[in-house]
Amino acid sequence: MSILGKIFTWWDGATIGTHLWTARKGEHVGTDAQGNKYYRSKAKEGQRERRWVIYDGPNDASRVPVEWHGWLHGSFEDVPESFLPPPRIWEVDYTPNATGTAAAYRPQGALERGGKRAKAVGDYEAWSPDA
Repeated sequence: MSILGKIFTWWDGATIGTHLWTARKGEHVGTDAQGNKYYRSKAKEGQRERRWVIYDGPNDASRVPVEWHGWLHGSFEDVPESFLPPPRIWEVDYTPNATGTAAAYRPQGALERGGKRAKAVGDYEAWSPDA
């Protein structure tokens, strides 16, 4: 992305201001499997520690894994890698939020699938202005 794009856009990666703040005040604490980088700044007197994420790609909060979400919100102090159990066999890999894309879920009857709704069996009576 061009320098002007970095200055004026926030939806496709971190802005120049965020990069400057991170370089000046941030301490890199970890990276998740998707390449998102997590930072913190030291707490000042009477204030909490500040924590943030720099996304590797578009800014989408659903890309933050559960364990890092807990760390970002101060549920625990140590970084998640220090105390995570091994992954279970039934756990699936992350899938991005597909809302607004061609891969989004569209039930039968959705306009994108032809708009044909399954016939109701006695539970639906069409409204008529004459009735």
